[in-house]
Amino acid sequence: MAPSDHRPASLIPGGAVFPHRHLTGIEGLQPHEITFLLDEAENWVEANRRHAKPDKRLDGLTQINAFFENSTRTLLSFEIAGKRLGADVVNMHAAQSSVKKGETLIDTAQTLNAMRADVIVIRHMSSGAVRLIADKVDCPVLNAGDGRHEHPTQALLDALAIRRRRGSVAGQRVVICGDILHSRVARSNILALTALAADVRVCAPSTLMPPAMDRMFVTPFTDFDQAITDADVVMMLRVQNERMDGGYIPSSREFRLRYGLTPERLARIPDALVMHPGPMNRGVEIDSAVADGAQSAITEQVEMGVAVRMACLDVLTRRARGVEGWA
Repeated sequence: MAPSDHRPASLIPGGAVFPHRHLTGIEGLQPHEITFLLDEAENWVEANRRHAKPDKRLDGLTQINAFFENSTRTLLSFEIAGKRLGADVVNMHAAQSSVKKGETLIDTAQTLNAMRADVIVIRHMSSGAVRLIADKVDCPVLNAGDGRHEHPTQALLDALAIRRRRGSVAGQRVVICGDILHSRVARSNILALTALAADVRVCAPSTLMPPAMDRMFVTPFTDFDQAITDADVVMMLRVQNERMDGGYIPSSREFRLRYGLTPERLARIPDALVMHPGPMNRGVEIDSAVADGAQSAITEQVEMGVAVRMACLDVLTRRARGVEGWA
């Protein structure tokens, strides 16, 4: 972790604004460092909306997207982000690889390092795998999701969407509901949103609620109707059946009845923002009428994802590119 520095980002020179070599998680980032990345992403939101010509600041750099776990939107988002910055983007579809953990991860790290990439984006099914690889390579590494650990760029794009729609993250009552136990998105969002002074509630059946959630400075609920009282933002999570080996919920129908975001529930909070990191199980944790309704920011989250990933790729490669103040 970098030394603590609580000065406003505008008063911190050069690379000291974001002194980290990698982005493997939200944990360890200071609030001003998170805000700095959000501010950088704002510039790319506007450029993308103007359909500005591709920026060539990463021209001549090679970006490897090494995905050992299946993904569509995250991989596509990182690919678009890299190409809009002028990078040579190579996608490594390794979801069916036999690489799992332990020493084989070190072999993977050595292989990736030998390819002389300038930045590597990694998605892996094992928690901690990205950090292990980052420690073994010579270039910046971005975590695109590792096991149950973290998904930092998802948390950043969610925070950016909230800030743009609500004016600020601070003071917002954010309810995160669904499969908290298996969700790296929930963990990264909790870390980011609490760092930015949001009031965070988490809601799930007791079987899908990690122990000691109060230690993460959130308020846990098992009653969804209580949790969404006076909510400013409701973020729904998919039930991750592929990560379960037992009966965590009675049925999808029962889950919807108790924890689904339906039009009837949303009518109680008519000013709340609706979010979902995707992919959605329509008719389970969220109804189509809600996902596609006026209060939904789901497509905006996708848009913010490209801008956030452009910002992260830019910031993490500035030192190697010799950008003034970052060398």
